Amino acid sequence: MDLSTAMDFVRAGRQGVLTTIRRGGRPQLSNILYTVDDVGVLRISVTAPRAKTKNLARDPRASLYACRDDFWAYVVLDGTAELTPVAADPNDATVDDLVAVYRSLSGEHDDWDAYRAAMVRDERLVVRFRPERAYGMLP
Repeated sequence: MDLSTAMDFVRAGRQGVLTTIRRGGRPQLSNILYTVDDVGVLRISVTAPRAKTKNLARDPRASLYACRDDFWAYVVLDGTAELTPVAADPNDATVDDLVAVYRSLSGEHDDWDAYRAAMVRDERLVVRFRPERAYGMLP
């Protein structure tokens, strides 16, 4: 499947399943929300203690599965993930990136100061997933 066709399909949604690789080589699947920037990088908000984050820190290879609501059309993107640093200060670059992800998915927040503090408290960071190839079934 052509990567640009797959990206058009993925841009139309925001829910998917991220597959990472566990230490023993078996897959770890996680339901996630994603946003896609102008250059085709998917951004996902995660927390540092989660298995998917630890897996990606060890092995950046990942796949993202996205499907149509009726389940009969889907795309899988294979690619490489990069992790931002964990949010350490409400005004650091990671929190700015998390704000951009939130805005893309949900619009404006009622209290950005509280949101920024929560990102630090929750040990959040951003996964930047860069698709390299795609496969799937589209009508």
